Amino acid sequence: MNYGEIKYCDIANGNGVRISLFVSGCTHHCPNCFNPETWDFNYGKPFTQKEWDEIFSQTKDYVNGLSLLGGDPCEPDNQRALLPFLREYKKRFPNKDIWCYTGYTLEQLLEGSRASIECTEEFLSYIDFLVDGPFIQAKKNIGLIFRGSSNQRIIDMKKTKQAGQIVQWEGIKKDR
Repeated sequence: MNYGEIKYCDIANGNGVRISLFVSGCTHHCPNCFNPETWDFNYGKPFTQKEWDEIFSQTKDYVNGLSLLGGDPCEPDNQRALLPFLREYKKRFPNKDIWCYTGYTLEQLLEGSRASIECTEEFLSYIDFLVDGPFIQAKKNIGLIFRGSSNQRIIDMKKTKQAGQIVQWEGIKKDR
């Protein structure tokens, strides 16, 4: 898997100070995507042990957690590549949260779409907050917190699993 960028002090892509990993590869090709260069699976540099180690070393006490963006972390090849990294991240930092941004809906990831693969359930088990759904220009709203269009949801994955139905994040209530 390749990545386009790693931000070590990001406050735009999840709650609090975060490390954000922008993976390469996306098949959604949403019109007016904010990061279209990452659609190409070959864009950027290989995500190697060196990058893992740098992310681990930069996960300081003040860092709330990790955000996965893209491209799309939930593309099948990206899920497979990220899974060992997520296992290790959660092992080392069990109190840090993981946000994941995807153009797939949670339903698509769980119910047999091309992105519902042999490791999706385990992949999603490490995600605390899933921002799901494609960016839709006609539903763009710059007043939304941590998402670009009103069709996108911020799903609290732990509460969703406990409730057996989708539970949206109850964090910051500043959407306009």
